[in-house]
Amino acid sequence: MVERFYVRVRENPIIGPVFLESLTESREIWGPHEAKIAGFWANAILYERSYDGNPMMVHSGISALKPEMFDVWLDLFADTLRQTLPEPTAAAWEALARRIGRGLRMGVETAQYDPTLPPKF
Repeated sequence: MVERFYVRVRENPIIGPVFLESLTESREIWGPHEAKIAGFWANAILYERSYDGNPMMVHSGISALKPEMFDVWLDLFADTLRQTLPEPTAAAWEALARRIGRGLRMGVETAQYDPTLPPKF
């Protein structure tokens, strides 16, 4: 599932460049990144302890990542889930992904908050 998702991410004109730029800056490449993210989902969904990282810190530190990009990411992720997994499993994983995505989006919004500008609604 993760591999299929990242094939689609690389092709996406909105979030693909952000991933590419971020991975290039961190000297990471797609294969290890995909393995790390597969570990994250194994931890989040299957309760395996195969992930060690701080997604909030990573995402909030990517200046090119805009909060509204999470909608694109989540819709692409949900579509990939539905194409890959049985419907009940896809629905459960999507619900979890959307909860995680909301939290990450709020973290990015907070990190990019400029107190000299009016709040966004």
